[in-house]
Amino acid sequence: MAWQTGGRGRGEPPPVEGAIWQKLREWGQSLRRWGLGKSIGIGIGIVAVIWLLSGIYIVNPGEVAVVRQFGKEVAQVGPGLNYHIPGPIQSKSSVNMEQIRRAEIGYRTVKVLRGPTKHEPRLVEALMLTGDENIADIQVLVQYRVKDASEFLFKVKDPEQALRAATEVALRGVIGSTTIDDAMTVGRPRVEAETRDFLQRLLDNYQSGLQVVEVKLQVVDAPDAVKDAFHEVVRALEDRDRLMREAEGYAADLVPKSRGNAEMEIKAAEAYKEARVRQAQGDAAKFLEVLEEYQKAKDVTRERLYLEAIERILAETEIFIIDPQSAGGNLLPLLPLKEMMELEKPERTLDKYRR
Repeated sequence: MAWQTGGRGRGEPPPVEGAIWQKLREWGQSLRRWGLGKSIGIGIGIVAVIWLLSGIYIVNPGEVAVVRQFGKEVAQVGPGLNYHIPGPIQSKSSVNMEQIRRAEIGYRTVKVLRGPTKHEPRLVEALMLTGDENIADIQVLVQYRVKDASEFLFKVKDPEQALRAATEVALRGVIGSTTIDDAMTVGRPRVEAETRDFLQRLLDNYQSGLQVVEVKLQVVDAPDAVKDAFHEVVRALEDRDRLMREAEGYAADLVPKSRGNAEMEIKAAEAYKEARVRQAQGDAAKFLEVLEEYQKAKDVTRERLYLEAIERILAETEIFIIDPQSAGGNLLPLLPLKEMMELEKPERTLDKYRR
């Protein structure tokens, strides 16, 4: 549209049309300013709501959440739905307090694809000096859990690495005062207990927030170069202990029997002694009575004693009465008489039944 120039400057609109154009331009600027501000407000509101909702969190069972405000601990909350002011004002860290964790000293468990797990030795951790100046290859498993979430998160930079180092210190200290034979055989429970107590004291001094549940010796052995010789020694010690126990058991069984037999022999001897003494006393008394009667009537007493003696002798003697005329005075064909009498007994019995 070409502007008319009658007496006015070139390119200037008429007065009425210029005022309308100016008004429309002001309205357009106002509308643009109002729409942009509203959009920015709505966006800021949405961001603020999302930011506030990001402070909602859930603590799982067995866990404890430590809430920090500008890096400083302000609260510890238990399982359930909780809220904290979103970051960067507040933040939270969750720690599982019931999980039993494990640390392997002297070896590492390696998972093999499509196969059983394997144990790879770590000789730097496993080899240590015993109390009798031998080198032992010792592998130990430590089970532990978190007992203080605040100490676990903030007191030590790497609590699990500190646990490994403390375990080596505790184990080397205990093994250093134990012989290798004792550690390999009957002393294992004592080594485990002392190592656990020593390790717990170290962790408490470090303020690591960890509690040792169990220390279990997996391998206590000599180095590979001398392993066979040590096994022979262990077997010899076991055989010695076994033979000693067998000997002690045999002695415990034999000694009471021997004492009982000895007591029985003593009692039997005492009884025999008493019987012989009483019999001797009785015989002496009887002899004295016979002597007294003999002195009163010697002939009668002598005759009576003779008859009594003959009666005792003949009572135990087998007597055969033979007619001398039947044998013609010769008894030789009739000898031996006893066997002949035994042969005649069945014939006499048969004759009796025949009659």
